[in-house]
Amino acid sequence: MQPTTTLTLTLEWFLNPDHLPFIAGVTTGAYEQAGLDITIIEPDDHYDGFAELQNQTIDLHVNEPIHLFEHYAPNLRALGCFFETDGGILMQRASMDKLKNNQPIRICTPAAEEKTNRIGFEILARYAKKNGFSINREHVTFVQKGFYHIKNLQQDPSLDGAWLCFYNFEGVEATHEGMDFEFIDQHLSPYPNFSALEILTTDDIYSAKKDAIDTFIQVTNQMTELCKNEPDKAQRMYYDYSKTEADALMDAIIDNTLGRLITPIKPDADKWQELREMLAEIDIVTLTDEQYQSLWAL
Repeated sequence: MQPTTTLTLTLEWFLNPDHLPFIAGVTTGAYEQAGLDITIIEPDDHYDGFAELQNQTIDLHVNEPIHLFEHYAPNLRALGCFFETDGGILMQRASMDKLKNNQPIRICTPAAEEKTNRIGFEILARYAKKNGFSINREHVTFVQKGFYHIKNLQQDPSLDGAWLCFYNFEGVEATHEGMDFEFIDQHLSPYPNFSALEILTTDDIYSAKKDAIDTFIQVTNQMTELCKNEPDKAQRMYYDYSKTEADALMDAIIDNTLGRLITPIKPDADKWQELREMLAEIDIVTLTDEQYQSLWAL
């Protein structure tokens, strides 16, 4: 019997279909068969995993590339992107004329803090410029709300849109609810997409558990292909593992998500170079060439 290595993985937020490759690895026993004992943790806060990596209380963390840059540390390492969706601002179709006429609009978001608001406005401003008009920052108000964007828009008629939306969730749900909307993402606004998840570790952790982490990536690639090739099985695994009841909306979210899972998972500095440039341009975070390249230097 091969020896077992324990690896602890902290998610970026609550368990959801984005994490299906990990769920499949646990549910099918594929990780166990490969000599891995995988523990998946849902964090209390979106950024818990970064501190836990530095404290070496976990081995792996997943989070968006923008936060990888914001939480840069010399020993932080990105193992690769396993999921990427279309992300941006979901606008009520009826409010698009207000946007184009530079009238005041209200955008709900679960994180109405200065840096996040700046990025949201940048998306709208680039969309405006591409389409031959301009908007003023003081005409866009970001309203602090929870994560249930579609319910927020349905319950508050003063809201014109929602920011920090992901198409495989909010786009699918808005369609399911019969909403008339415009999803301003990287296809409509010329900005680099960052609605993706990277698997992260540190140089010290990787050096200590290299074989186990490499095996984890290999098995996760296999589980990604399993989920994509057997969507019905992926749905069953998700509901069983999450202990939730199946419904039509979540079925649609899972189906949309499966097409956004990525293999092979591998470090790729080129993938986020344009994002790095935009974040420096709008004064969110600036990394030197050496700092940026070190994130992918295993």
